[in-house]
Amino acid sequence: MNKYLHDIESEFRKHANPEVAGGQSAYMRHQFEFFGVKTPQRKEIQKLFFAKDKLPAKPELENIIKELWSKPERELQYFAMELFWKFKKQFEEQDIELMEFMVVNKSWWDTVDMIAGKLMGEYFLKFPERRKEYVDRWLASGNMWLQRSAVLFQLNYKGKTDAELLAYTINSLKGSNEFFINKAIGWALRNYSKTNPAWVIEFAEETKLSGLSSREALRLFKVDY
Repeated sequence: MNKYLHDIESEFRKHANPEVAGGQSAYMRHQFEFFGVKTPQRKEIQKLFFAKDKLPAKPELENIIKELWSKPERELQYFAMELFWKFKKQFEEQDIELMEFMVVNKSWWDTVDMIAGKLMGEYFLKFPERRKEYVDRWLASGNMWLQRSAVLFQLNYKGKTDAELLAYTINSLKGSNEFFINKAIGWALRNYSKTNPAWVIEFAEETKLSGLSSREALRLFKVDY
């Protein structure tokens, strides 16, 4: 095993807490195992490995992330996402494939939302010409988590939001019975309403959204749903 990976895993095991791990696993519907390391402690552990002189070289990143993703303990997937974020200034066109891999494996909101909202968001700011290609690919995939990513990657774009693309994505998914899709639609619209409230109100009024999406979208306004 790569020494960097070995040292990461050893450090987490050193701070494992089975009682905390049980609660964390229950919160995630027992889908994942945990070391039982709470977020503040995990952040402190990460600092040991995120120092410039400790970071792996960019060409090693994919193998390291995939290895961390293969581990049963969820904290190692959280670590992998934060590690990837450390390389945001070095994103290359092919990195979107690794982000897709992370979304479709061990999928749940706790990883997908960061991958979409931060990693993919940053990627598509750097490579905007690839947005439509991947949005279409994800919408057609039938994979709920890729579809959620298509909605959420602009979550923090504010004034940089491509409203036309957001509308296209939402219109392609409206009518879904999936909670995580409808929640994402509402969340994306609510966030954009902080930047462009008139557009969101008009879009919500003219679009046949689910009740959940409408409530979330218009949560910041005093309107009747």
